[in-house]
Amino acid sequence: MAGLPPKVYQSYTLPQPETGTLRKSLNYKEYDIVMAPRVAIVFYSLYGHLQKLAEAEQIGLQKVGIKADIFQIAETLPADVLVKMRAGPKSEYPIAEATALEQYDAFLFGIPTRFGNFPAQWKAFWDATSHQWSSGGYWGKYAGLFIGTATQGGGQETTAIAAMSTLVHHGMVYVPLGYKTTFDLQSGLSEARGGSPWGAGTYSGIDGSRLPSQLELDMAVTQGESFGKTISKVTFA
Repeated sequence: MAGLPPKVYQSYTLPQPETGTLRKSLNYKEYDIVMAPRVAIVFYSLYGHLQKLAEAEQIGLQKVGIKADIFQIAETLPADVLVKMRAGPKSEYPIAEATALEQYDAFLFGIPTRFGNFPAQWKAFWDATSHQWSSGGYWGKYAGLFIGTATQGGGQETTAIAAMSTLVHHGMVYVPLGYKTTFDLQSGLSEARGGSPWGAGTYSGIDGSRLPSQLELDMAVTQGESFGKTISKVTFA
């Protein structure tokens, strides 16, 4: 994929050896260069909610020194239908391509639910990944999820559970958000909010008019940060 950034080398410092002891004291095996994981954040969004969470996840990754690229899933609905649905304008992020994503080590997938599952746009993407499925193009890569629903009962957790089948078939390693880093955010009852131990989330309202709250954005930032810390422990080839 044109423009894909090279892997970033994390900084390290070599000790200053004493005069005449360079050959004895400097063991280069102790100073292996650690490559920062390459992360892609891939989302589909009809009204812009998942885009905002994707950008918050990116901020969290940046806090731990990981530069993530953001992609959007291609639209499948015709323009006249989008107008009738009062959909927002599409972002300028590049369209995710199955082959290009093979070059990344880890993913954060943003899914707006449709009846507790992937929307058609996401399904169309996965249905075009038979080559990656059979060749192991995504095998062993790490993945986290963030979810968008219209209402509290819309599928914040069931959408993530439904996504597990796809991740398993591709051999991906799922990294949940859990509670450790977001216990206060998830246990509070001050507002209705998206998100669960499965991943960050947001509510849009039936007509898409509700924007992600600050609490939901904070949870997404925290997920990006904790996801980055987790995958930084892994040595990627």
